Amino acid sequence: MTAKAVGVELNKKLLNLQAGEHLKPEFLKINPQHTIPTLVDNGFALWESRAIQVYLVEKYGKTDSLYPKCPKKRAVINQRLYFDMGTLYQSFANYYYPQVFAKAPADPEAFKKIEAAFEFLNTFLEGQDYAAGDSLTVADIALVATVSTFEVAKFEISKYANVNRWYENAKKVTPGWEENWAGCLEFKKYFE
Repeated sequence: MTAKAVGVELNKKLLNLQAGEHLKPEFLKINPQHTIPTLVDNGFALWESRAIQVYLVEKYGKTDSLYPKCPKKRAVINQRLYFDMGTLYQSFANYYYPQVFAKAPADPEAFKKIEAAFEFLNTFLEGQDYAAGDSLTVADIALVATVSTFEVAKFEISKYANVNRWYENAKKVTPGWEENWAGCLEFKKYFE
């Protein structure tokens, strides 16, 4: 979505994780952590979606609106990005991945961490149309990707009024949302 927002056309290569394509020597040479997404830009390899977002905006953005240079604005965006990765998405991974990939039973304590993360996000979004300021930023793009993953896992986003309101708007204003949603629907099969 960030690439779309800055006008960069990606040459995407899908990896079959179940077949272990991310563990093949040629991929490990690019990304020894064997994680997705991974970006290769003229020989420069980078992984971790939020780092990729920042790189794309800093290298290809025509303005700084998605990641303003103002230290205070950028600090809030960074906080939201780190919250997304370290709290919100981590709560998703801790609760859902054991169930989906290891067929483990649901852990009620891990579910409470999801609810706590959504309460924090709900508070951040009080009176706000965007996650980190008064316009769309990389924080919104990262968070909409995570929240949409919760949606396909059938988490009740509507219980969090501010998150729900923000999410409905983010789906409309985020470039490339449709492509993200198509990927979510593909991922949804793991929850059925």
